[in-house]
Amino acid sequence: MSQAPESVADLQEQLRGVDYLADRGLATATLIALRLGRPLLLEGEVGVGKTELAKCLATLTGRELIRLQCYEGIDTHQALYEWDYARQMLHVRALSEHELTDASTMSGLYSEEFLLERPLLQALRAGSNAVLLIDEIDRADDEFEAFLLELLSDFQITIPEVGTVAAEGRPIVVLTSNRTRELHDALKRRCLYHWIGYPTVDEEVGIVSVRAPEVAGTLAQKVVDAVHRLRDLDLAKPPGVAETLDWVQALGAIGAEDLSGATAADTLGSVIKDRDDLELVSSDIGRVVDG
Repeated sequence: MSQAPESVADLQEQLRGVDYLADRGLATATLIALRLGRPLLLEGEVGVGKTELAKCLATLTGRELIRLQCYEGIDTHQALYEWDYARQMLHVRALSEHELTDASTMSGLYSEEFLLERPLLQALRAGSNAVLLIDEIDRADDEFEAFLLELLSDFQITIPEVGTVAAEGRPIVVLTSNRTRELHDALKRRCLYHWIGYPTVDEEVGIVSVRAPEVAGTLAQKVVDAVHRLRDLDLAKPPGVAETLDWVQALGAIGAEDLSGATAADTLGSVIKDRDDLELVSSDIGRVVDG
């Protein structure tokens, strides 16, 4: 476990040690969140490193990463807890065979013994030993977002059958959003906020050099330049940093030492993930590669 960062620059250096390059704005927001024990809400383009920051913080601090992947229709049963109905039924059957199904024994069905922990409850109980990643919160609905408010403000959850479960120490909490919908102010007020945009060319070349050190500098520069040209096009799904890394790795997989029209066309599926975009870029691949 690394020592607590003494400054923004110190945190940037520590993150670089786990292969994550954070600019000063992101490092500052992260340091404040760590020191104040506040959740950090990260919004930005797809593939710019929002989720990766939480993973790297877990590595950096030696904490367990607990991830809740949000999706449309997610509810408290998937996020917080469920009752183990199969074990409960077996327990009832065993009690009935011994004629022990009175009110007191039946009430024991809703005890810790039959409680299945899901990510939010796991994180509360792990407390300061956990990094809780609530990924793509914008995919969940309004009701689930409202359900999170107690957790994000008081770091506790109320389970009707058990009572209130409060974290003994605060976990590091990172929420991510790709802005497929606008989040409510009530949730934002409980978090520190930072927007992660696309990196500059120099920043992205630096990311490639850290995450794919085997790639030659000239090739990394060409790939990053080409990705930035792609982002300037009217694409349905502009490539993120993750796609930049996929592209250089794909080029390496076929033994390409340069980005030419031919090698770009051969590996375009690693950076363009939409059919219409693929047709648009393929029709003018030379301009993407050579500018």
